[in-house]
Amino acid sequence: MQNDLEIFLQLAKQLLLEEENHPVTQPIPTSELYQKLDLSLNTEGTIDDELIENLKSIIKSTPKTATKSFFNQLFGGRIGKATLGDLLAVMLNNSMYTYKVAGPQVGIEKQVLKNICKLTGYSEHSDGTFAPGGSMSNMMALIMARDAKNNAIRTKGLSTKMTLYTSAESHYSISKNTALIGIGREQVRFIKTNEKGEMLTDHLEILIKDDIIHGHTPFFINATAGTTVLGAFDDIEAIAKISKKHKLWLHVDGAYCGGVIFSHTYKYLVKGLEHSDSFSVNAHKMLGTPLSCSIIVTKHPKQLHHSFSNEAEYLYQTDGDDFNLGKTSMQCGRRNDALKLWTLWKSVGTNGLEKIVDKQFKMAQIARNYIKNHSDYKLYSYDNSISVCFNYKNIDAKELCTSLYEEARLMVGFGSYKNEQFVRMVTINSLLEENDILVFFKTLEMHVDDKMLKISTS
Repeated sequence: MQNDLEIFLQLAKQLLLEEENHPVTQPIPTSELYQKLDLSLNTEGTIDDELIENLKSIIKSTPKTATKSFFNQLFGGRIGKATLGDLLAVMLNNSMYTYKVAGPQVGIEKQVLKNICKLTGYSEHSDGTFAPGGSMSNMMALIMARDAKNNAIRTKGLSTKMTLYTSAESHYSISKNTALIGIGREQVRFIKTNEKGEMLTDHLEILIKDDIIHGHTPFFINATAGTTVLGAFDDIEAIAKISKKHKLWLHVDGAYCGGVIFSHTYKYLVKGLEHSDSFSVNAHKMLGTPLSCSIIVTKHPKQLHHSFSNEAEYLYQTDGDDFNLGKTSMQCGRRNDALKLWTLWKSVGTNGLEKIVDKQFKMAQIARNYIKNHSDYKLYSYDNSISVCFNYKNIDAKELCTSLYEEARLMVGFGSYKNEQFVRMVTINSLLEENDILVFFKTLEMHVDDKMLKISTS
């Protein structure tokens, strides 16, 4: 093992060197992948030297998500203390379903969940769990809502048409999950949004009443704290009044921007969150932990236990249910995703996490100011979002982003809203500074001068 740890340190140093010298990886076309890299699995193994060289070539060709040139996804960067916790979790290799096999790691997870509940505005009797990702967190909320509306579903299955409501700009997992839990995609009602991408509550009310008139059973509303494209926040307070009126479960999908609960400055964006029934947040996004670190909490711990517990004498052999986390989880075997958030939180404190969140908004404002001050740009997104959506010189956004990627200049994606396509720059990397934002735009502009405009005039 000692030898393998030394190999790991060697490869980690190689990765850091690659990130410094080549922050954007030159992509390998899929048609050439197996010719350029030895990814084969053979009858006989390879000795260390050959394996190390093989791994180095793979590292060199893998996209670098921790550099200051990566703006492509809703995560990015690398925070040392969080990475330390994740590496330690791998070495400890505990599974989190029972106290017997996880010991104090269960206490660590429970402390994280307790504090997330408190920041959410839930009571001290609330609870939650870690899920494999935001999509699974949303599924767990749907299942709890389904079971809370009709307790017999777990044993007898669906007997009536149940309907749910979500923004037209919400995450695709809502629709996907309805198919997986037996509700059906056709029972999803997509609510219209305003110019900012925020759910229109008047339309929500109309659709709920219409379903009731037609004999359906409304049971769930999904509000979004940070839509995938524009980073918009639904009006939770207004939606909560509707959910209470019609006795529907209100879930707030904060996978992207739920981290604002740590910020005194930006927490108003989720005003009314305490009135929700469940809330999910991805720490691997705004809080900067390694993938994945997804959390769902609920003010209804009995419902969490009821929907996901199952007795297994061969598994749960010690201690009470409170410390046997498998009874409130979708999973049995489950890796320790709490430790990396705990080491980060422990090292910087709640105030440090607030600074991480606030800085992302600051970087986004710097980017928006740059766009507003340069006439060749057109801004599509709004203030108080860390998604900065724009176009440059009316160049096709998909063409521009693809060219930047293929030429290894920048990793940035594109999106669309109301038939407008644009570049979507995400300032979620908490290591970014003002100069990095300016370098992004200068790199983009130079690339257009060097490549794009020549191509368009040839």
